Amino acid sequence: MEKNDTGCQAALEAPTLCVNNCGFFGTSATMNMCSKCHKDMILKQEEAKLAASSIESIVNGQNIDKTSAVLPNSAGSEVALSTQPSSAPQVQAESSEKPDEGQSQGPSRCTTCRKRVGLTGFSCRCGHVFCSVHRYSDKHDCQFDYRATAKDAIAKANPVVKAEKLDKI
Repeated sequence: MEKNDTGCQAALEAPTLCVNNCGFFGTSATMNMCSKCHKDMILKQEEAKLAASSIESIVNGQNIDKTSAVLPNSAGSEVALSTQPSSAPQVQAESSEKPDEGQSQGPSRCTTCRKRVGLTGFSCRCGHVFCSVHRYSDKHDCQFDYRATAKDAIAKANPVVKAEKLDKI
């Protein structure tokens, strides 16, 4: 590389625009694409490979119950893809036999006074929902053992440390 009189290295290549005409500059390392377009292209290639392999396995007669793959997302996080054989007729048959359990209960009510609480209900550690009056453990005769829970939490947070015995001289 050549150095000019200021001590900086001269650039051998002029900046080139991204091949996808997105307005950003690309590099030869990313096939003259900007980093975003390059990541999108790699993601599409991996999705195509996954789709091709799942189609190939179905065509070859391999019955796969569940195939999972984790692909990187363009935002930097990972996306989990899963494919399952179609079982739509079975799901509809099951749903026609059993009504939805959440709708059969009706609105949520306080366990003590049976007052309708809706979304403002307070759930206790004992597993019940209470109104604002009965939300405290002393107001609804809570059976949850707070003392034992706190004792276990303290024991886990503060393990017993024993010093090694020293040899007496």
